[in-house]
Amino acid sequence: MTITNQLCENTTHFISGREMFLDYPDGMEQAIFGMGCFWGVERIFWQLPGVHVTSVGYAGGTDTAPNYKSVCTGKTGHAEVVHVVFDPAVVSYADLLKVMFEHHDPTQGDRQGNDRGSQYRSAVYTFDDAQADAARDAAVRYGQAYADKGYGAVTTEITPATIYYVAEDYHQQYLQKNPAGYCNHGPTGVVCAMPTRVTA
Repeated sequence: MTITNQLCENTTHFISGREMFLDYPDGMEQAIFGMGCFWGVERIFWQLPGVHVTSVGYAGGTDTAPNYKSVCTGKTGHAEVVHVVFDPAVVSYADLLKVMFEHHDPTQGDRQGNDRGSQYRSAVYTFDDAQADAARDAAVRYGQAYADKGYGAVTTEITPATIYYVAEDYHQQYLQKNPAGYCNHGPTGVVCAMPTRVTA
């Protein structure tokens, strides 16, 4: 997976001061999730124990130079996503999937709440076969859990991560910089047991 940064001049995390795109400590792993508007999604993940650093950007599209304005047209094919660098000795990938599937509605297709458009779709961009298998398994498990609560089918896109385009500076850690900013994320009330939880 390639990280392409054409828009973000400040590459350090606003909260931790850690480098967002380079020099991750040994043993760290990466994940990319789309859950609708990336402002609230990033805040969910940066608060988790074991998460080293987060950032937001665009993935899953065809345009080679996406930006917020172009992505919002729906013509680039990109989803708004959060990039998570995490320590698997503290928080497992299955734990991250559990958070992902329980903090947005993965049955809504190209929308999340009042936010409508393909950029708001539910998505998991995987880094290897193990992540792909885990994501597909989680989608099945949560598909049943959401169906049991009267929801429709899970629409989450699960595909290999290819290029992650870093979003503009002002989107990074947006809700820390703007505490009263827009956020429509939170627990859906649908929960599901996962095969692997916190490992340490």
